Amino acid sequence: MSFVINTNTAAANAANNLSASNLQLQNSLNKLSSGSRIVKASDDAGGLAVSMKLTTAAQNASATVAKDANEVSFLQAQDGVLQVMGSVLTRMSQLSSLAKDPSVDTSQYGTEFTALSTELGALAGSQYNGMTLLSGIGGVSAVTVTTTGLAIGTGVDTAIGQLASARATNGAAQSSLGFDSQVQSITQTNLQAASGQITNVDVATEATNLAKWNVMVQYGAAMLAQANQTTQVALKLIQ
Repeated sequence: MSFVINTNTAAANAANNLSASNLQLQNSLNKLSSGSRIVKASDDAGGLAVSMKLTTAAQNASATVAKDANEVSFLQAQDGVLQVMGSVLTRMSQLSSLAKDPSVDTSQYGTEFTALSTELGALAGSQYNGMTLLSGIGGVSAVTVTTTGLAIGTGVDTAIGQLASARATNGAAQSSLGFDSQVQSITQTNLQAASGQITNVDVATEATNLAKWNVMVQYGAAMLAQANQTTQVALKLIQ
């Protein structure tokens, strides 16, 4: 074996190994400190792409849940108005029956009926956040009931029928949105879990790797120091 001083191959190899071990040590530190297995794209390019798609899908599901909640709030407000309108129409129907009693003065019934008809129109125009609550639900938003002499209540039965249909449609929509919200919530949870399985670091495994690479860095540094001492043998030969 020859002894040279210009080239120290052993030291170069030891330095390369030390650099590689130090890089792995830094990677383990980054993963543990971030809690993520994929700190940079090169850690797992394919996994990162899949995780991004899953995360986006989970966020879309979350947005759908929020949208459903807003729609339910609107429908609940709408049903509240429909419920009050139902009470008004029920009273108007009673007045219509009472007005047929020939033994009493029915003029006051007509007065109350007219006032309730005006209130019914006001309720039909109720708004929610700038939107008309009863728009797009058949003829309820345009319910009209009139008085004709003693025969008050023209159109009441028709209006009650329209109202009943509208409330049924409203209830069905709320039920559908409730089920959709449940599905979207479950989907969001599952998508987040799937993404987490790809990106979350296994702390126990990575802690083991950290200990390993920490030892390798220290060991590599010691070996590099030893390799740098080999050229000292050549000096002794010329003393």
